[in-house]
Amino acid sequence: MRVMPASENALIIYFEQVVTADTSARVRQATAVLESALADVLIDLVPSYASLLVIFDLSCIDAATLEQKITEMLDTAPAASGSVGKLVELPVYYSMESGPDLAEISRVKKVSVEEVIALHQSREYLVYAIGFAPGFAYLGEVDSRIVMPRLDTPRTSVPCGSVGIAGRQTAVYPADSPGGWNLIGLCPERMFDPLSEPSMPLQVGDRVRFFSINRETFLARGGRLA
Repeated sequence: MRVMPASENALIIYFEQVVTADTSARVRQATAVLESALADVLIDLVPSYASLLVIFDLSCIDAATLEQKITEMLDTAPAASGSVGKLVELPVYYSMESGPDLAEISRVKKVSVEEVIALHQSREYLVYAIGFAPGFAYLGEVDSRIVMPRLDTPRTSVPCGSVGIAGRQTAVYPADSPGGWNLIGLCPERMFDPLSEPSMPLQVGDRVRFFSINRETFLARGGRLA
């Protein structure tokens, strides 16, 4: 573990530089420990794959003192248990209409479109990080048989709810935005709602499973097609 300056009022804690469920568990444990012990001096904690950004109030504590406290707390914390968060099941309308890259994945990976869909649903994914946009959860890891690189040329607009694959990761776009992931379907669930509490259905450490719905169910649940 290393603690380094990130800005005048932020420190970043680096854990093992290998993205694994164990590393993610260490990040989550550190987040919980610091959130509980340092609540009066913290502005925010931002967990990621193998790091934790600590944003603090300079009027309450200086960086050197906070770094010492963090090091002492985490050095004496018990080993991470590896426990995971809640399971969230997300519906997806998989089709050529809603997943414009399904056919290309099928061609490149030499599996049928039906197999691509089945493989995407075949496992439970861990939320490793949330970023890029509010509610954009990076989920891993997809089956090696449907791993695809990002598009050479990103799309200028990806519809809200698009389900994509990039490398060993999958994700649901929480809003219309540019993007370079391979799109395989649409999810009608809102991944970010600033008026709700909580504003996001997923947090780092949660688990996700996808399941198929048809076009009619997708539309009935509030989904929209371009």
